[in-house]
Amino acid sequence: MPLKSVGGNPSTLAGGVSSVKEVFAHREMLDLLIRRDLKARYKDSSLGFVWSLVRPLTQLFIYYVVLGHFLGAARGIPDFAIYIFSGLTAFTLFSEIVLGGASSIVGNSGLVKKVYLPREIFPLASVGSALFNFGIQLVILLIATLALGRFPWHLDLLYFFPAVALILVYGTALGLLLSAANVYLRDIQYLIEVVMMLLMWGSPIVYAWTMVRDTINTAWIVEVYTNNPLTLAVLGFQKAFWLGGPDSSYPSELLLRMGVAFVIGLVLLVVSQRVFNRLQGDFAQAL
Repeated sequence: MPLKSVGGNPSTLAGGVSSVKEVFAHREMLDLLIRRDLKARYKDSSLGFVWSLVRPLTQLFIYYVVLGHFLGAARGIPDFAIYIFSGLTAFTLFSEIVLGGASSIVGNSGLVKKVYLPREIFPLASVGSALFNFGIQLVILLIATLALGRFPWHLDLLYFFPAVALILVYGTALGLLLSAANVYLRDIQYLIEVVMMLLMWGSPIVYAWTMVRDTINTAWIVEVYTNNPLTLAVLGFQKAFWLGGPDSSYPSELLLRMGVAFVIGLVLLVVSQRVFNRLQGDFAQAL
């Protein structure tokens, strides 16, 4: 039988299109990997998927009690619980995509070394499992708004969609890039955990964006902070689900900023896929 070349040429646009076609052709395998990740995460657990809520709810309780009441952060932010949980829901989706994607190739080294699959499937499986957990947390958030009589019946709820799009495009891009880098430098996954902790406190989740605007006197630093895609996504979630803040609680032209960040994210996604495609040829040997 003649040899058949697999994988696209990373130096051409056609190579990227070929990789997308390969992933689509293996969509059933992608579905199986997502199901396997979800089942393996809660294997032999009595509560199962309930554990996906334990961490964010524990964080919510700590931040709400300690920061909100003991340190007084809730005094300047009405509906503080909804404000925090909407930000945590956005950040948790991003962190699960990036952390899961970064370790996906190493975690599936057995498959990578034995059979050929488009390697992009493994980071994308992490995206799928993260979206499942995100769906559960989103339902809890909506139930909480109903219970508190603050359900977001307003047009700003549509900010949910560009916010999720930002998280998906940047999370997937970083997941692809870091999963390839982690194969050759295993310290990457530990470094990411530290960076995620910094991003957590560097996003307006437990404090208001206006506090940053009013505290930092240097305009360009405020702009850099505001135009961080994760900050924009968190602000988008808060604008969609939190009814306690006026328009002055958000930067001007928020939707335009999100649109520009999304276009830049698409470029980053293409670049990340090219880098991933170039590095994947030696994955089996490095593992």
